[in-house]
Amino acid sequence: MLILVENLPVPLDRRVWQESCALRDAGYQVTVICPRMRGHMKPEEVLEGIQIYRHWISEEASGFMGFAREYASALLGETWLAWKAWLKHRFKIIHLCNPPDLLFLVAWPFKLLGVKVIYDVHDVWPEMFEAKFQRRGAVYSLVRLAERWTYACADVVLATNTSVQSIALQRGHKNADRVFVVRTAPRVAASNYRASPELKKGRKFLVGYVGVMGNADGVDLVLQAAHHIVHGKKRHDVQFLLMGTGPEFERLTTLRRELQLEDWVDMPGRVTNEFLFSALQTIDLGVSSDPINPYNHHCTMNKVLEYMTFGKAQVLFDLKEGRASAAEAGHYVSPSTGPALAHGILSLLDDPVQRKTMGEAGARRMREVLNWDCSVEQLLAAYAKVLEPQKTRNRFD
Repeated sequence: MLILVENLPVPLDRRVWQESCALRDAGYQVTVICPRMRGHMKPEEVLEGIQIYRHWISEEASGFMGFAREYASALLGETWLAWKAWLKHRFKIIHLCNPPDLLFLVAWPFKLLGVKVIYDVHDVWPEMFEAKFQRRGAVYSLVRLAERWTYACADVVLATNTSVQSIALQRGHKNADRVFVVRTAPRVAASNYRASPELKKGRKFLVGYVGVMGNADGVDLVLQAAHHIVHGKKRHDVQFLLMGTGPEFERLTTLRRELQLEDWVDMPGRVTNEFLFSALQTIDLGVSSDPINPYNHHCTMNKVLEYMTFGKAQVLFDLKEGRASAAEAGHYVSPSTGPALAHGILSLLDDPVQRKTMGEAGARRMREVLNWDCSVEQLLAAYAKVLEPQKTRNRFD
């Protein structure tokens, strides 16, 4: 089987990599096509028994024209490598991971050859487009059309949560037995990693962020919250660690300098798993800054689950799927502003008992409700469904 993912390489994309490993363990021969980016630049390699092909892309875009160039170059690379994989591996399933909802253009020719198609909805693309560009118009209509064609191409749909499942049923017009909820969940043994107190830079508290730094992720609001805490409230006992990179990284480092936060906010960029997991063990509080909008209401954020895995309380804006994931492990604030985020951060930093209770609730929820093994069962059920023989009616019935 072949997995296509455009916006991140493997194994950096943890969801896709975990899916790939689970399918490999179940006996599937797995090939992945993804972009060359973020330090994963080998055009071809076999990693842990999984064949990986990587294609060139023009850029990791942030603006409208940049996205057009990125997606066009990605489609060319994916199409070329898909045919290369077909000639070499003769895959029976093609597994499309959005965004964008353009990969049906790669999949349709293979569908005509009898290949089954699985649509793995990581993000609801029309809402994502509107959140990024703050507009609709003709291009938005094309985005909706691309989503519709992708659903039409798909034999089975994987949804990251029940909000996405509802869209697949209603907007995608899929039958309920063809939509499977496969939640993203970190597969990390938190106890294997030790805290690194030096990350606190001698301060009492460490507030952590981990994730992509794009124009829809609200990392600028974390910097505004840090400015409010450090310079507005004169709290010099709080250190911030913002881990990750993305198209807005340079702009955010400039904003950090403009807000005079370089002594209080560390931004190491892309970090190793060892650094990340040690940092998550060290932080006193996690922050999720995705602002309130229709797109983010439908998203299960990886960072939310990672904080819970390491038993950390977190502050996040009041999003539907944020509450569905974190439940008692989250402190929910609104509106989507830096001062509101700052108030939530300080209220928890100054309440160690509440932080401990919330952290324990999150870790328990990850073990009992949101663990990856439950998602693997759904993933394998979806694959079994797409491979089951088609029932054909007798012509004389």
